[in-house]
Amino acid sequence: MSEAINPWLIIGGVLAGLLTIAPGLIWLERRLLALWQDRYGPNRAGPFGILIVLADTLKLFFKEDWIPPFADKLVFVIAPAIVAITVLMSFVIIPFAPGIIVANFNIGILFFLAMSSMGAYSIILGNNKYALLGAMRGAAQLISYEVFMGLSLMGTVLLAGSFRLEDIVNAQRGMWYVVPQFIGFVTFLIAGIAETHRLPFDIPEAESELIAGFHSEYSGMKFGLFFVGEYLGIMLISSLVVTLFFGGWLGPAFLPPLVWFILKMFVFIFLFILLRASLPRPRYDQLMEFGWKILLPLTLLNLLVTAAIVLIRSGAEMNIKF
Repeated sequence: MSEAINPWLIIGGVLAGLLTIAPGLIWLERRLLALWQDRYGPNRAGPFGILIVLADTLKLFFKEDWIPPFADKLVFVIAPAIVAITVLMSFVIIPFAPGIIVANFNIGILFFLAMSSMGAYSIILGNNKYALLGAMRGAAQLISYEVFMGLSLMGTVLLAGSFRLEDIVNAQRGMWYVVPQFIGFVTFLIAGIAETHRLPFDIPEAESELIAGFHSEYSGMKFGLFFVGEYLGIMLISSLVVTLFFGGWLGPAFLPPLVWFILKMFVFIFLFILLRASLPRPRYDQLMEFGWKILLPLTLLNLLVTAAIVLIRSGAEMNIKF
């Protein structure tokens, strides 16, 4: 099936879908936050306020594109683009349905981890004191939680016997990996929320402390690009959770595989928004302590137990053969 679909059509379809859904999530988040907080959301611009995204985009287009005179202009311009580029590059390994994948790498998970590490450069490039503090917090947060993110996926890799995401999906036909790898799922989801700087882990850009932190000096479309990258990151983490722990496109035959994937992805997008509506922001030291003292031991324990079970099973299968 993958040979029957033109790869350029897949690339164009994935890009069009991502760049259409990402701005739509801005409206969706405002409406859901209003629903859960018992207030009105956007309801004036167009039906159900759907045109508020267009209004915000036009506003950003016509805002002054200011660059601080003391900033390195090339670095200042590239920094917001790094966010969007690294996230979009990560989507090339996501199998949305059988045959609908941009690049079926045999090191898919490692490629994702490499791209997420590159995203840290975008927030390290700060200028004033608030941006510097936000960049320092962001760098520490990303480096710390990437450790747990990578380790939380190794149990899934051991069970599937492959780093290729399509193989991991096919290996879940009997049982979704959220059952045997529940601890890995929880730690990966928490690390993913921290990677996307979403509440309650928006420490690098905390408005009450750092006046938006690492993007406090950006304006116009550069400012908007940070938020596009954030919503793309939400979609990426949701897609990976679905692929690695919830069977990807697998589901009953009355819906196409692509529809099952999108429905599952939106469940976790709703979860991201619900967390923002309900949880307070922890202190920076609490965030780091939670990662190193709780998540790391849990992740290592999960990995050791999974490896032991896989070894016992493989030994038992060898004895049966002999």
